[in-house]
Amino acid sequence: MRTTRDRIRHAVGFELIGLALVTPLGMIAFGKPLHEIGAIAVIGATLAMLWTYIYNIGFDHLMQRLTGGTQKTLPQRIAHAVLFELGLLLVLLPVIAWWLGITLWEALVMDAAFALFYMVYALVYNWAYDRLFPLPEWRNARG
Repeated sequence: MRTTRDRIRHAVGFELIGLALVTPLGMIAFGKPLHEIGAIAVIGATLAMLWTYIYNIGFDHLMQRLTGGTQKTLPQRIAHAVLFELGLLLVLLPVIAWWLGITLWEALVMDAAFALFYMVYALVYNWAYDRLFPLPEWRNARG
């Protein structure tokens, strides 16, 4: 299992890189001013960091219980990313609608676009992170 320090490094790195990518993309895609998209991105990143920490601990404990380890196969990584984004979507939807003064439907479309971006980004980031910072028990395993 990862340490608390490692989980914090993982979450902070994920959100900082994600913010640098999603803010200009969101501004272009939705035609909103930088300060509005930037604020939503920062609020979303803050909530997502908390959710990342909680979700990953729970997912790792579940994997440990079901498989005896925490190393993920590609299907497990995909499930990890999809379930993470679905949980975050439920949290962020009302925040986006309220902050931007848009309907829940418009917020859902916007949030779905962000979720799609972050789902792919999470898959790539987590795989790269696991390669850069492997756990000792993974040294002789594949995946």
